[in-house]
Amino acid sequence: MKLERILPFARTLLQRAVQPGDYAVDATMGNGHDTCFLADLVRDHGKVFAFDIQQQALENTNLRLEEQKLASRASLFHASHDELLNCLPLEAHGKVTGAVFNLGYLPGGDKEIVTKPNSTISAIKQLLEVMAPEGIIVLVIYHGHAEGQIERDEVIEFVTGLDQKHAHVLRYEFINQTNNPPFIIAVEKR
Repeated sequence: MKLERILPFARTLLQRAVQPGDYAVDATMGNGHDTCFLADLVRDHGKVFAFDIQQQALENTNLRLEEQKLASRASLFHASHDELLNCLPLEAHGKVTGAVFNLGYLPGGDKEIVTKPNSTISAIKQLLEVMAPEGIIVLVIYHGHAEGQIERDEVIEFVTGLDQKHAHVLRYEFINQTNNPPFIIAVEKR
């Protein structure tokens, strides 16, 4: 297949945005895959700030970071992503170059605990405040469950309303696949 699949495309966007020494955010750390990916991109002089409300996510992510010898490059917060302005150090403001969200529930976790549109939209607004110009927010939207469909609709409505003078918004998806496959919304700060 020549077309890039959803998750590899999300990583391609992040690789274009995040350079060694940068600050990045994993807004939904889950099992730590994206936290480790971003930690590898920022190298030794950068920092990843990762958020999740579930203790299991912190434990899984910390273990993965330790196994890959990347723990010194990440700060983990047992907090909602809509608390990021309170958690990010001042020196990161205006310097965050990449952020990623995987909306839905923790793979292998409690499917009753899901991301919510209000906190996600609040986190996007906060990120746009602290991002560097040309910083990219990648939202991988899993909408195969009822609450995911509500969040999808509200997030799309919000990002569609962003002023094009302040942000470019991209939607990347395969439109002929069944079972509500995930898709990407990418927001690039201007």
